[in-house]
Amino acid sequence: MTISDTTRRRPVITLLVVCQSSIGLIFGGIGLFLPLIRTDLGISFTEAGTLAAVSNLTYALMQVPSGYLADRFPPRRLFLIGMLGLNLLSALFAVLESYPLLLIDQALAGVFRALVFMPGLLLMTELFPPGRRASAMGLYVVGGFSSNILLSAIGPALVGPLGWRLLFVLFAGFGLLSVALYRYLAGPSGRREPSGAPVRFGELPGLLRQRIVQLTAVIQFTRLSVAQGFTFWLPSYLVVDRGQSLAAAGLVAALASAISAPVNYLGGYLSDRINRPLLVIGGSLVVLTGGLTLLTYVPGMLGVLGVVALISVAIQVYFGPLFALPLQVLGDRNAGLISGIGNFWANLGGFAFVYALGAVKDTTGSFRAGFLSLAVLCVVALIATWVARPSLRRAG
Repeated sequence: MTISDTTRRRPVITLLVVCQSSIGLIFGGIGLFLPLIRTDLGISFTEAGTLAAVSNLTYALMQVPSGYLADRFPPRRLFLIGMLGLNLLSALFAVLESYPLLLIDQALAGVFRALVFMPGLLLMTELFPPGRRASAMGLYVVGGFSSNILLSAIGPALVGPLGWRLLFVLFAGFGLLSVALYRYLAGPSGRREPSGAPVRFGELPGLLRQRIVQLTAVIQFTRLSVAQGFTFWLPSYLVVDRGQSLAAAGLVAALASAISAPVNYLGGYLSDRINRPLLVIGGSLVVLTGGLTLLTYVPGMLGVLGVVALISVAIQVYFGPLFALPLQVLGDRNAGLISGIGNFWANLGGFAFVYALGAVKDTTGSFRAGFLSLAVLCVVALIATWVARPSLRRAG
């Protein structure tokens, strides 16, 4: 595939990003409107964290099966099924009143979301030349950040007159429209061309024994622990611990997303250009360690804004290089399964720390210990990055 081929496929690439944007609205909305949702339902911080964590748990558990299915069946078909189910569940979330039913809704949403992410990631990489894999992977998740910018900027103004329930119905409608346009432009799912022997689930144990898979699992666990723990609880931290209004918290979250969106793609682009994925990954983790350590200690909102901006530069910039790293060492044959393993550990971390930060807040009355634990995780991931150097050098 050439650069001109990628240019001709730009409308399809754009719609893949837009579909990701619709998912960002749904899950970003839960985090942004959590103070209102928690008040309406009369639940604790721990229960509110569980509402988000249960989706992350089922999403994590589905990563390996989703990656395997994407290696065996047309990714486009899985992607369309996932988008349809996820947006219907978002509309249902808006009308449910019972906390247990909302938990079930979010658990099922995690299953369908997994059918969107991994097949969608493969669909995006197929639209780019082989040497731009990290760029493609970085671009794929830009949609989630770009929608968070819009949501954080205007969501607090809209939630007053419309209410959070109606907003979730609108998010679902936008997602269904986006996937319908994608289906129209991309065409029907074709039969996947065989490339050698079929991928078998029995290959999983051998992949798990690969050193590069184990080390990237540690970094992936840290990546989403930090990304989701920080992003999900940032509005609540600003409102409860820093005494800011929901509108002000939304603007800060919008600033964070506005910074994260472009650097997400630029991180993949830089990694492809210099062919130094570990440098991009390690540099990001150093910045995150410092930012998360400072977040709850800096005085005044000006200092908080500076630290949030620093964290936002690094929080997802290494997404593309990290997903591309094990494929660079092991090859593309099991791309879905390998990526599914990494994203399983990532979402296990997201599940654990979205819940943990809420529980720590309930126990200590502050988010400080939670954010500091994320900084410690970054140090562990930095060590794993250093240890991974020989594996990449041998793949050379």
